[in-house]
Amino acid sequence: MKRLLALGLILLVFIAACGKKEVKKVTSDSALTTEAFAVAEKTREAYIKNDLTALEKFSTREGYRSIINAKKSFDSVDLTFTPMLVEIYGDTVHLYISWNGTWKKGGNVTEDRGLADFVLKEKPLKLDEVLRTNPFSKPD
Repeated sequence: MKRLLALGLILLVFIAACGKKEVKKVTSDSALTTEAFAVAEKTREAYIKNDLTALEKFSTREGYRSIINAKKSFDSVDLTFTPMLVEIYGDTVHLYISWNGTWKKGGNVTEDRGLADFVLKEKPLKLDEVLRTNPFSKPD
């Protein structure tokens, strides 16, 4: 009986402690980071689908031009992005992405990986420049 009463008391305290809903506000840096991740993912999807209209939508004029100038033709691509680090400098966001890709063209298969620094600007964020190893410049 004492064990049952003690167990009931412990459960009551546990339920009361966990029952409070504490809502934390999203910080501006967190919202900017989430937006940067979304832009990178949408850009990746547009590149895979070879959708130039979508690439233009998620890029600044300079960013779109640099992607188109670096882009090589391919039949299919499997490209994955893993965000590694975000640095925010005022209105500019640097999103460091580790990427792995496999490009197929004709009978050739090219595999590569690297670390890219996506520079995002404007509001809403748009890809302005790709520094370091550009995943959009493959296959060689």
